[in-house]
Amino acid sequence: MPSALVETTQAPTWRNGQTRPATIASVAMAVPDNVVTNATVAEGAGVTEQWIVHRTGVHERRHVSGGERLQDLATAAGRQALEEAGVAAEDLDLVLVATVGADELLPNAAPLVALDLGAHRAGAMDLGAACTGFLSALSLAAAQVECGRCENVLVIGADVLSRFTDKSDRGTAALFADGAGAAVVGAANGGPGLIGHIALHADGTGAPAIRANHDDQIIHMQGHDTFKAAVQRLSESTIEAVERVGLELDDIGLFVYHQANARILAAVGERLGVDSARVIDCIDRYGNTSSATLPIALADARERGMLEPGMNVLLAAFGAGFTWGAGVIQWGA
Repeated sequence: MPSALVETTQAPTWRNGQTRPATIASVAMAVPDNVVTNATVAEGAGVTEQWIVHRTGVHERRHVSGGERLQDLATAAGRQALEEAGVAAEDLDLVLVATVGADELLPNAAPLVALDLGAHRAGAMDLGAACTGFLSALSLAAAQVECGRCENVLVIGADVLSRFTDKSDRGTAALFADGAGAAVVGAANGGPGLIGHIALHADGTGAPAIRANHDDQIIHMQGHDTFKAAVQRLSESTIEAVERVGLELDDIGLFVYHQANARILAAVGERLGVDSARVIDCIDRYGNTSSATLPIALADARERGMLEPGMNVLLAAFGAGFTWGAGVIQWGA
């Protein structure tokens, strides 16, 4: 069993002189029922099914259909996370929705999700950091709990990338998908579970690699440049996050990376010397759901029995901007 998470920096101090660490109290996911196979994508993109698997690792993904909304997916994931945490919606202080595209330009998704959930006394805001969105929102939620401004925060990552994907572009059509994941963040209260320092970074010189403008609202990606940058930054931030909490790579029980591409996951693991059995890979079934991949991967890992109370888990993401970051949590949900 990996050793317990050790904080090397002073934790925020609550008014009674006791430290007040934050923890993830639950995790949940919601994906559309509509399964899109590689056969369907291959026909539109002019490639073979084998090409898709070789280049991305994706075998199938979920897309919204009919009148299904991002709001619906985010609400479903959020409601399940609240139920699992045993937290009533009216006890939420803040609802954060990380997304690159709410259903409308205005209003933002978070107030609508809060309304659907019955979180009538909670503040609500959207957060945009592309595929690093959930990790960024988790950092904000933890800080709010640690300093005592909030008792319970609902963090949701939700994206419907099928709306912004050119079905004839093999580089994006094979990857992008729709889904939502959620986590309730609250005070640890002495039990297992802790959110360690989350290091967030950005480099705007990488902006041309992944872009979508207001005119065509289609994601354009320079795959080769994105791949190289993702492997480098995920590897660097992993080491930074682990060292920040006084651990080593061998102390991490599970590595949960943004599910961008199976080849990126493999390359990062190889660069760090991490056994693939300790790296969660669920992109084969869900594709790249942007800000939703981290909570979806956590929920999937839990269902597969890969998470244990007290286990040290590395979370890391990389997205357009470029934005990236990583942090170590001690699993307690």
